[in-house]
Amino acid sequence: MRRPARIEIRHRDEEQGVYIISVAARILELHPQTLRKYERAGLVSPFRTGGMLRLYSEDDMVRLRLIKYLVGQLKLNLAGVELMLDVFNQLLKLKGSISSLEGRELKVALERTLDETFAMLSSQV
Repeated sequence: MRRPARIEIRHRDEEQGVYIISVAARILELHPQTLRKYERAGLVSPFRTGGMLRLYSEDDMVRLRLIKYLVGQLKLNLAGVELMLDVFNQLLKLKGSISSLEGRELKVALERTLDETFAMLSSQV
């Protein structure tokens, strides 16, 4: 009788992979090959065990749900999804800096983030 392979989980800063690809695919109602395609496109980076098993964290699952929405409902191609995720990340970065800044510092941070976002958008055109 064959023994199941032992899964060795390495910790990633605060997050840890919890779903193997087949379980993640089932939860998201996507084909495992679709998840692999998103990884090849650089849209998601699941944690890898020593045996190279993909483990998707809760953050990965949220990101994949957003990707599924952008592709399925908004009909974006992968380049459009990448652009939207970049803009979304810029907004999250901005949101994080707003609570800790005031006055002039806040204005500078807002301008810098907007400049970075516009530069990113113009480089995509």
